[in-house]
Formats: sequence, C-alpha cells, structure tokens
Amino acid sequence: MQDILLVIDMQKDFVTGVLGTAEAASIIPYLREKILAHNGKVYFTRDTHEADYMDTREGKYLPVPHCIRGTEGWQIIPELASLPCSGIIDKPTFGSLALQQLIMAEHEREPISSVTLTGVCTDICVISNAMLIKAALPEIDVVIDASCCAGVTPESHKTALAAMKACQIEILGA
Repeated sequence: MQDILLVIDMQKDFVTGVLGTAEAASIIPYLREKILAHNGKVYFTRDTHEADYMDTREGKYLPVPHCIRGTEGWQIIPELASLPCSGIIDKPTFGSLALQQLIMAEHEREPISSVTLTGVCTDICVISNAMLIKAALPEIDVVIDASCCAGVTPESHKTALAAMKACQIEILGA
C-alpha cells in the first residue's frame, strides 16, 4: 500500500506574489518538513493560466492576473522547488481531472492507503481536489494536513476544513 502526498499550488503568486498571504508564507517550514519526511510519492500542482486569463470566466470573477504559464509567479516557490517530487500537474482550474486520473492510475498500479493534501488555497483548490479524489476513490483515506494549508482568509480556511470533515475527509492539525 502506498501513501501519496499532494502539494497544491505552492506557487510564488499565491505565497509572495499578487495573491500572496502571510498565512501561505507561514506554512512553508511545516510543508517543507512534511515533504522531506514523506516516504512515498509527492506530486505538486500548479495553477496554470494562459495570457488570455482576463477573458476567462475566472478572470471575470477574480480580475487579478496570476499564475500565467511561464511567468515567475507561476513557478513553485524556491523553498520547495528542489525537494523530491514525483511529478507536477498543471491545472487550468480549481479542481484537476488530470490529478484525479493520476491518483486513480496510481491506485490501479499499487493500492493507495491514503492521499494527503497540503497547500493553497484550502477553500478553493485544496477542497476541490480533495472532493474529486474522494469521489473517485471513496474507500481510501483522504486527509488534509491543516497545518500545511492556508486559505484566502483564516475564516474561509476554517470553513473549508469543516466542509471537508463533513464529507468524511480526515483533518489533521486543525
């Protein structure tokens, strides 16, 4: 049985860039330690937008260009970029069907006992991907390490954790 660790969208734009928060920056040491201690596969995701971001539905609701493919803000933060990584999934929206399919394929190759999600934003991309994985593989443990996650605001972080807990997703460190 394998345990998989997912690091969601720990990119410059979400940590120190245009959408960065003190909360996102504060989880870096805990997340770094968790990645280094993990004995299984570690996958990173990158929120990935194109140059036409402002013309997209998301751009209309969040009119702040961010994580544009190839820019500095799109990159994984330097504190994590050099750590062990089994792959990076570029995702064009909050939840990634490609990530869900990768986890399902991993489970077919070798059964998964747990998938732990970390990163940002708890209330947008972390919750979206946790729910997709839970829907695809309802019998595995889907876990959120709250000490390694940050939301848009501390309040929305707590709300997202409560919503995931209600959906039988295990919450650690809350």
